[in-house]
Amino acid sequence: MSPSDKRPLHRRFARPLADLLGDTLDPLLAKQGFGESDTILNWDEIAGERLAAVTEPLKLQWPSRGAKRSPDEALEPATLILRVEGAFAIEVQHLSPLLCERINGRLGWRCVGKIALRQGPIERRPTGRTRPAPPPAEAVAAASKLAEGVTDEGLREALTRLGARVLTKPPVK
Repeated sequence: MSPSDKRPLHRRFARPLADLLGDTLDPLLAKQGFGESDTILNWDEIAGERLAAVTEPLKLQWPSRGAKRSPDEALEPATLILRVEGAFAIEVQHLSPLLCERINGRLGWRCVGKIALRQGPIERRPTGRTRPAPPPAEAVAAASKLAEGVTDEGLREALTRLGARVLTKPPVK
């Protein structure tokens, strides 16, 4: 009986979801050439928010390793196959050396040597950005009063909008 079996039954099965996710995804991703789920799960951090919105990693394609290969011979890096939206393919192609560097830096070794692009639609993920709530009427009135002396109407309106936002912000500690 292992030490974990001595715990009560309800404690034996309680594990963080993140622990289970990696264990579940790793075998599935191994079929696509990924040794671990880190590249897929952290693609937003690796590629950056802008590139992650228009790309997704499909698989790692490893070069064939012949049976007569010497064990001392250096391993050739893999090719990362990325799906990219058509309009961004040229930009991603130019940034591919940077992406390789970021992936290899994340993994800690020269895993990816080049990137191959496959054009296609990317499933849009919801972004965390939301429009801020409009400022309260009191803040708009106070900002409008402060901007009364400005003669240019467009500038006065812009200053009023800015002032209302500034007046609604909590004080910085």
